[in-house]
Amino acid sequence: MSRPAPAKRPPSPSAASAEGAWAAKMDRLRRRARPQNKLRICDDDPLRQRFEETEQAARRARFVAEANPGDEQAGQRAADAAAAHDDARAALDAASDFLTFRALPRPVLEDLIADHPPTEQQTEEGAIFNPDTFPAALVSAASVDGMSREEAEELLNGWSAPDANALWDAAWQVQQESRVELGKD
Repeated sequence: MSRPAPAKRPPSPSAASAEGAWAAKMDRLRRRARPQNKLRICDDDPLRQRFEETEQAARRARFVAEANPGDEQAGQRAADAAAAHDDARAALDAASDFLTFRALPRPVLEDLIADHPPTEQQTEEGAIFNPDTFPAALVSAASVDGMSREEAEELLNGWSAPDANALWDAAWQVQQESRVELGKD
């Protein structure tokens, strides 16, 4: 003879609360924006130098003002230096072009790497992808601005080595960015 199945009890208030909290947490985790990285391109060297100089001057003036809280002149110099730095930033921004790159979902990045396998020699040298074909593919795939692979190849091949490396780094580094940490609690 079999026993009747026990009646299901409704979840306890604490279990229901925990389930709701978990559902809310998963919702937040699903909505996380992937990391982005901006590359500034500005060919106006004097403007870039002015920006760097005003940045250093503002930092020094702020340090002096913080070290001397009662010194009104130091506070005014810090405010003036900060305003000059803001003006220099606005001028630099106006003279710059920006390229924005977004981290790809892990499976997409892994597929992209698999689509550009290293040659036998590159594998022997420790490469995990073909450095002749993968950079343009990644720059294009990660571009928020809609850069095509052909355009990425054009820039990577036409720019100076440091500028091409900066373009590659902007697209690659955002793929490596982590915004999570292991807690010690």
